[in-house]
Amino acid sequence: MHDFYSDTKTKPSRAMREAALDAIVGDEQKDEDPTTRELCDRVAALLDKEAAVFLPSGTMCNEIAVRVHTKPGDEVICERSCHLINFETGGPAAISGVMMQPIDGERGTFTGAQVRQALRPASRYMPECRLVCVEQTANMSGGTVWPLDRIDDVAKTAKDAGLATHMDGARLLNAVVQSGIDASRWVEGYDSCWIDFSKGLGAPVGAVLAGSAAFIDRAWRIKQQIGGAMRQSGILAAMCLYALDYNVERLADDHALAARIAEMLDGFRKVDRVLPADTNIVIFDLCETALSAAEVVASLEKDGIQAGAFGDRRIRLVTHLDVDEAAGDALCGSLSGLLL
Repeated sequence: MHDFYSDTKTKPSRAMREAALDAIVGDEQKDEDPTTRELCDRVAALLDKEAAVFLPSGTMCNEIAVRVHTKPGDEVICERSCHLINFETGGPAAISGVMMQPIDGERGTFTGAQVRQALRPASRYMPECRLVCVEQTANMSGGTVWPLDRIDDVAKTAKDAGLATHMDGARLLNAVVQSGIDASRWVEGYDSCWIDFSKGLGAPVGAVLAGSAAFIDRAWRIKQQIGGAMRQSGILAAMCLYALDYNVERLADDHALAARIAEMLDGFRKVDRVLPADTNIVIFDLCETALSAAEVVASLEKDGIQAGAFGDRRIRLVTHLDVDEAAGDALCGSLSGLLL
């Protein structure tokens, strides 16, 4: 099976699993797991933040960050297609009691001017905006890498308005590899940020949320409250450390394969549009004369290929360390029979 559904489908390699066998472990809840501590210290240094905390998932990173930065009844500004709105089962409302103010962005990004337009006037009748969130890269817009000046402009505008800032960095390291810009520079204007290890980096579980020492102290309390605290988490942290050492630079291979697939799709008669593939995500829309997205995905599955249908006409493909050039060739061959 060639699985292009998501980079979350990656499986830990033999070498990564062996790294876990030698992990020195302790009680993470009591801050006694040295391997977990090493991982948090490395990520904090990578992002140039004071402290960090290891969490089971990126969704928990987002939800804890929103909870720390806001109070019930507040408003959060983010782009309409972002993960926080569409893929966290209403978590901001359920966990933090906040409202979401979506911005209609450009390829998953938005501007400081749009933030200013979204701000409400001071009024006892209206919610108070407390937080601006960005997603790097922008998943549902095709893995868009934010322009650096735009991400800085959003942060500055938010700060000038007295708002906190948070970056969903699920694929931040894809942006780092694509742009050559250090992770710390990308998150310079953001109070909190995180990176995921269970996507293109190939670990089975885990994300690390970073920020100020005071922010992480509060994040730890919420982690404990909502069931995110672990025990001998060094087993998992060791695999994440392996990912940092060996699986970051190779993300460029995923980007190259995605670009090749996007170029191929752009020449297919029954493909209406292919979104720019900045990194490892390829999103394309089918013409009305083509099969539906669900039908295309079902046909691919018969050929041993997994893909994702998002609506009646849209398909997403994601490259990662478990799909190589041969898998790309198989995908292209199957799609050509359906869409040429």
